[in-house]
Amino acid sequence: MKLQRRFNRKVGHREYSKWIVNLPPQDVERVGWEEGTDLEVIVKDGKLILKPKSQEQTE
Repeated sequence: MKLQRRFNRKVGHREYSKWIVNLPPQDVERVGWEEGTDLEVIVKDGKLILKPKSQEQTE
């Protein structure tokens, strides 16, 4: 698995990128996620943690 940088847009002389991580399908299935699952990002102790947003956060 690798972190990838993708060009998103250019505004004036400034370029904006998005960062993408491709997750293996078997890992997505193991955690029970589906396409369109809203994820929350937590950064803690130098680690990036992804978890599904609670219903309260998605409304």
